[in-house]
Amino acid sequence: MKNGIRPVKKLGVTGGIGSGKTTVCRVFNVLGVPVFSADAEARDVMDIDTGIMLRINTIAGKNLYESGNLDRPELARLIFNNERLLEKVNALVHPVVFSRFREWEKKQDAPYVIMEAAILFESGASKIVDRILTVVAPMEERVNRVIHRSNLTREQVMERMRNQMDDNQRIEGSDYVINNSENDMIIPEILRIHEDIMKIV
Repeated sequence: MKNGIRPVKKLGVTGGIGSGKTTVCRVFNVLGVPVFSADAEARDVMDIDTGIMLRINTIAGKNLYESGNLDRPELARLIFNNERLLEKVNALVHPVVFSRFREWEKKQDAPYVIMEAAILFESGASKIVDRILTVVAPMEERVNRVIHRSNLTREQVMERMRNQMDDNQRIEGSDYVINNSENDMIIPEILRIHEDIMKIV
């Protein structure tokens, strides 16, 4: 883990699929910290930005908007089996999301803000935040959480996990780590991190 005293205006929160980073961010939000969900913004961009929609179809080599909405399962099937396509879609969507984040951040008046992103490191978003918190949880718990909340099969969840950075790599580039297994108390940890950042702010 890295650490250093420097101004903190932006905290990046990341973690693998099913780690519970959204739950952690909800607690920060209750503490008055505004949260920007990069993943939700990326979905929004792919749903309403016509330029991006056209380019996604070009990358996919087919019309993924035939029903009027993005065929997410089909896009996932294509990109999670093809690293080159995944990189192309990411290179298309991420700069727009970063631009939205900068605009959003200007409107906030809290001491610091959070960018929540599943692929904070892979997308390059780690470079635009001041500190990074990684949320980790045991593999089995993560798989069960995702299966429970989505229509994905176990194999599909495992496939997505394989496409993400592993926890050790994330931890190496992080300032803070929260363990979010069923037995862990996350609120005291979140309060400790919040206090630490507020001291520096």
